[in-house]
Amino acid sequence: MRTGKELILATKPFAKEDRSKSWRYLLSTLLLLVVSLAATVFMPVFIFKLAFSIVSGLLMVRMFIIFHDYQHHAILHRSVPADIIMSLYGLYVLVPSSIWKRSHDYHHAHNSKLFSASIGSYPIATKEKFLSMSAGERRMYLFTRHPFTIIMGYFTMFIYGMCISSFVSAPRRHYDSFIALIAHGLITYFVITTFGWQTWLLTIFIPLFIACAIGAYLFYAQHNFPSTSFSNKGEWKYEMAALESSSYMLMNPFMQYMTGNIGYHHIHHLNSRIPFYRLPETMNAIPELQSAKTTSLKIMDILACFKLKVWDPERKRMIGLRELRN
Repeated sequence: MRTGKELILATKPFAKEDRSKSWRYLLSTLLLLVVSLAATVFMPVFIFKLAFSIVSGLLMVRMFIIFHDYQHHAILHRSVPADIIMSLYGLYVLVPSSIWKRSHDYHHAHNSKLFSASIGSYPIATKEKFLSMSAGERRMYLFTRHPFTIIMGYFTMFIYGMCISSFVSAPRRHYDSFIALIAHGLITYFVITTFGWQTWLLTIFIPLFIACAIGAYLFYAQHNFPSTSFSNKGEWKYEMAALESSSYMLMNPFMQYMTGNIGYHHIHHLNSRIPFYRLPETMNAIPELQSAKTTSLKIMDILACFKLKVWDPERKRMIGLRELRN
């Protein structure tokens, strides 16, 4: 069984993109998204409009994974046209490139590390730390990890976290966060005044709300699931953080397509340069990656993830409030 550096090196042959395939997936996803959004406008029956609005939200998730891979330099690196497309898409979905890359790179470098800053990830407190918090600190900690906060990710994680908070904290570094907010406001105003509130609801609000809620939950559940583990700084190892603290999220083929294989999250954290379309191939080729810790999008698994609140070092697992009180 390969471990450590040897295992990471085993993934290296898969960290090579097929440039034509990358462009094909990017352009086909953009085309499907445009067609789906157009269908919400031109379909004569409201229920069909709503169905395409939901599909648009799912396609935004897939397009975001492509954006995410580009930011990792896994696909289309140093392509000027791709850079333009990705920068514009990041502004459109309220994920400006500057704050996303800074926070996400930090997340990859510190995933599952106890007592590190919660930049780019949901905060994790140990049982002892949580019990030592003031009442206000506990409320804020629990609010950040609350299902409502995650479901309302459009407002909490993207409008506020990615745009408002980042710009206020560092205006010069994250000026594109301000641009994203202004652009979002102008697009909203233009669509409502030109086409009406229903068109805005179906082409802007519902798709973005769905995409942000799914994105926020996936980011949460792929590191906050019942069998995950966390380590002190001295015990932390990069490859173990990938394999022990990042899930393999089981999905049906439809959701696997819409989420751009992000369910293979343990492999992505082991080597973020592997293009999203090569992750299944990597897992099939490397036996050590096939015994991953799993979760899924089944309702019971979602509820199990939402119940987790703090890390208990004695039990070496995440626990909920009921266990914490006991």
